[in-house]
Amino acid sequence: MSDASPSLLRFENVSVTFSGGVTALSGVSFDVRRGQTRIISGAAGSGKSVVLKTAMGLVRPSSGRVFLFDEDVTDKSESEMFAIRSKLGMLFQESALFDSMTVAQNVAYPLLNQKSIQVARDQMEPKVREALRFVELEQTVDKYPSELSGGMRRRVAIARAVVTNPPLLLYDSPTAGLDPITAHTIMALIIKERDANNTTALVVTNRYQDGNLVAHFRYNPVSGRLDPVTGGSTNTVFMVMREGKLVFEGKQEQLESSKDSYIDKFVKRPEKDAA
Repeated sequence: MSDASPSLLRFENVSVTFSGGVTALSGVSFDVRRGQTRIISGAAGSGKSVVLKTAMGLVRPSSGRVFLFDEDVTDKSESEMFAIRSKLGMLFQESALFDSMTVAQNVAYPLLNQKSIQVARDQMEPKVREALRFVELEQTVDKYPSELSGGMRRRVAIARAVVTNPPLLLYDSPTAGLDPITAHTIMALIIKERDANNTTALVVTNRYQDGNLVAHFRYNPVSGRLDPVTGGSTNTVFMVMREGKLVFEGKQEQLESSKDSYIDKFVKRPEKDAA
């Protein structure tokens, strides 16, 4: 049965080859529908981050087609992509905040630099504060990234990614290098964004518990906590990359039942995380 929800990101047989003949992606095809969260795992150098960069137009396909919001963006110019990127939110590896800017200036950056986003000057500060309040860091508005912990910087980066209310969010290793408690906090924010604003997301991570949380918990706006899903589905799809190829795409139960020794490296089968 075909999914009737709109396609937000589609790869059609996409390959990416870098200078020197290094193949980063090889014939990758998938279709991300509105409301889905995709968990992308794989070994180092398997092409996970390249998928996100290709989706944003930061890396160009050597062959194949990329569609964003049902529009073919494969051959768009950089100026054309600049406008389209206003509908994307991106959390880069290690947060990628500007050290010389305050937290407020970092979060405001997309509002100021995306020409297609029309935000009046007097609405900038309220939007920035709203985004920081969402990640529970409104008190850091005048601080600099160097004054924050690694987990707090990651939360500021999430605020910057969501400040424009984009329908599609890309998270590159959002919990990498964080302790388990802080990593849980970051994933709880990603789930909160999904459930509060009905966003679609691609999450690159090799922490199986990250995908497990996304698949089995929902954000409770009353308690502010995560509650286990009882019936229904969170519409989570798992993907596994290997040497530039998409070698698995499916639900968590299919992932856990796979007999492939490579895929098995990214599956943890003990009891589910508690929120």
